[in-house]
Amino acid sequence: MSTETTPETTSATTTAAARPATDIDRIADDYLAKFVALSPITATYLGIAGHDEELDDFSPAGHEAHAELRAETLALLDGATPVDDIDRVTLAAMRERLGLADETYRAGLDEMALNVIASPLQEVRGCFDLMPTATDEDWGAISRRLTRVPDALAGWKESLLSASAKGHIAPRRQVEACIRQCADLVADDGYFAHLVEGARLSDDTGAGELAESTKDALATAAEGASAAYSQLGRWLKDHLLDDAPVADACGEERYALVSRSFLGATVDLAETYAWGQQEVERITAEMEQVAEQIKPGSTVKEAIAALDADPAYQLHGTDELKAWMQKRADEAIANLAGTHFDIPDPVRTIECLIAPTQTGGIYYTGPSEDFSRPGRMWWSVPKGVTEFGTWKELTTVYHEGVPGHHLQVAQTVFRSELLNKWRRMFAWTSGHGEGWALYAERLMDELGYMDDPGNKMGLLDSQSLRAARVVIDIGVHGRFDAPAEVGGGEWTYDKAWQYLTDHANQGEAWLRFELDRYLGWPGQAPSYKIGERLWMQLRDQVQEREGDSFSLKDFHRRALDIGGVGLDTLRAAVLGELT
Repeated sequence: MSTETTPETTSATTTAAARPATDIDRIADDYLAKFVALSPITATYLGIAGHDEELDDFSPAGHEAHAELRAETLALLDGATPVDDIDRVTLAAMRERLGLADETYRAGLDEMALNVIASPLQEVRGCFDLMPTATDEDWGAISRRLTRVPDALAGWKESLLSASAKGHIAPRRQVEACIRQCADLVADDGYFAHLVEGARLSDDTGAGELAESTKDALATAAEGASAAYSQLGRWLKDHLLDDAPVADACGEERYALVSRSFLGATVDLAETYAWGQQEVERITAEMEQVAEQIKPGSTVKEAIAALDADPAYQLHGTDELKAWMQKRADEAIANLAGTHFDIPDPVRTIECLIAPTQTGGIYYTGPSEDFSRPGRMWWSVPKGVTEFGTWKELTTVYHEGVPGHHLQVAQTVFRSELLNKWRRMFAWTSGHGEGWALYAERLMDELGYMDDPGNKMGLLDSQSLRAARVVIDIGVHGRFDAPAEVGGGEWTYDKAWQYLTDHANQGEAWLRFELDRYLGWPGQAPSYKIGERLWMQLRDQVQEREGDSFSLKDFHRRALDIGGVGLDTLRAAVLGELT
């Protein structure tokens, strides 16, 4: 690598002179500005102001506009000359990300996008969670955006019809699940009803009540949005369901593409499938050893039942859950700052919240660029769930908070003196991000934070789930033979369910949703565990190269300061192999 200042050589807590913007920085930031103009939902997610009353165009014309922007940007990058290592990373990362996005579009995957977790159905609804609610004007913006929901969903239906005409339709299982999600959203106790009933000012002025005119506008807009989702559910049933394929598998050719997209790396699918099964076996053996510590003579499931019954690990109600999340997250930040990580002051704040949805799962949303909106850990608690076990959830706090997603994302956002806005705010690859979060869980174990047998079982249980879905996801979609323990031969839903429940210990409703997710969003779920594997391999390579001079803290700083690029780009950047 050259000797210019790079993210690998500047501390995250150092106040440094701003690096002059280069041509490549300007191309990257111009791309981001044009992208969020086309995708206001992304603007809201990133905390970029100016688009809060708009929604994306999910029609074929909207997808083509994105394709044109990518082509224009790639052409500009081809004519640009990098001046330092930061530019070289940006150039490699943008070519890889935009190139793969174009391959995905040309393969028809954008138009046909429909699944239980990450398609326009969820994206349109989800953006409202991140909008400010402090003032009447904030709620006015929410109301005006709600009025655009019918058009956004209509554009999506255009794309689904266009894809259907080309023979590209999501599996029947996904269509059925999305129909059910529409019904849940518009139910009397669904999202839109709660949005109106729970509308309050979130600042400290007065009693927090909205003006009557604002309430009326919100109720009218929410009613229109709810009607659009209700109509969408009927439309999916009438226009898509009968033609949707029964088979869940996408096939090895398409799977290879989506795997590269989620990882930013190319892996040998057959070798990775075999490795996934080996990981499941390794983790199972370790869980059996920990079970013996928890309850001598017990099986893993018996030890887990004992943990669930132990009052020392129990939380009652979402208020206790939220307070516990916040306390554990704050403790991790206090303990790790200055020891194993450089954590800038703005990054030392994370907000833990109960999500307004009830689909299950925990997720992270990053801070706005100025940190006026902090990074947030959200817990979506399923209906009727009021009891929680800390033994299984502590590892998730580390995954979503520090040293996981919050440190990873927010530290990159903070690096404005070195990195362009595209690198800081938008460069994201699932294998990088989720792989780091699993690496963070494992690191906390290495540092002694999971020595309690209950907490260790929670870590291993989480790891077992992540390894099992490598096997299920690659096996089903790549059409590899199923493991002997479920009968071998061709994968079926029942075999996948048996394998999942044999190696995961969450509740049935949660696991059913998880399995639907794997079957409808190929390549994403394995990116966690495969990403962790590639992160660990990179750390081992750096440690072997540096020998006694290796510093874990320095490795973390160098790697995280690069940002959420694809894993092949990350490896080349850390090892100095970009030219």
